Amino acid sequence: MSKKVLILSGSPRHKGNSDILCDQFMKGALEAGNEVEKFFIADHNIGYCSACYYCRHHDGECCKKDDMRLLMPKLLEAAVIVLATPVYMYSLSAQLKAVIDRAVAQYEVIRDKEMYYIMTAAEDEPNTMDTTLGCLRGWADCIPGSKEMGVIYGKGVYEKGEVLSTPAFNEAYQMGKSVE
Repeated sequence: MSKKVLILSGSPRHKGNSDILCDQFMKGALEAGNEVEKFFIADHNIGYCSACYYCRHHDGECCKKDDMRLLMPKLLEAAVIVLATPVYMYSLSAQLKAVIDRAVAQYEVIRDKEMYYIMTAAEDEPNTMDTTLGCLRGWADCIPGSKEMGVIYGKGVYEKGEVLSTPAFNEAYQMGKSVE
């Protein structure tokens, strides 16, 4: 049975290392017969959450009228969500963090998602991505019924394309292909 897969590319660089891994995951997921969409966050105008809680009193509608209105229905409809980010200062990219924070408007209705995480970093130390992974898992903890399905670590990559020669490149394809 085909699933709706939404890949959130949090890279600020088109064809950056984490974005390349998104494409590999997408290739595998498409070959497995899924319906896949990659949402390149940096191409959209998505502001940060103001913690005004307008959404609380307006049926989950945010007071900001930006491109999150395009993304929210996709988050709600997807069975599978892939969160991809380069690691900046041991955390998420600002692009992906803004999306996660803005999802608070509908956090009570976003539920039952299969979650995959893709991370890339220039460093290749064993604990380089621990804090970033904790942030991604933290959002999943807020989604009732979410289930972690896989993690891809693209370590030791900085310049665009360096990830092509790492195990993460094939792992992303294989993980996408395993979505069923």
